[in-house]
Amino acid sequence: MSTTNVNIRMDTEVKQQFEAFCNEMGMNMSTAFNIFARKVVREERIPFEIGRDRPNTETLAAIQDVQRMKADPSYGKGYSDVHEMMKDLLSDDV
Repeated sequence: MSTTNVNIRMDTEVKQQFEAFCNEMGMNMSTAFNIFARKVVREERIPFEIGRDRPNTETLAAIQDVQRMKADPSYGKGYSDVHEMMKDLLSDDV
């Protein structure tokens, strides 16, 4: 079987962490990438879920608002009547 070289660019810190992991598993990075490539070819898919682990900016802002409301109940708008709250939520005055 002939081989070829592949160049991959990645963050230096990620490379160091990945290299350390591979060493702990008893292999080098080239072997790990070959395992990944063979699995992709065999299964015809990326062999793991790709997704966002962290909340996006809008969600982070909402989380911070909730934390602030918990710490300071006077922050934000409060309601004593669910109908009043729904009226505000459904109004176009945002």
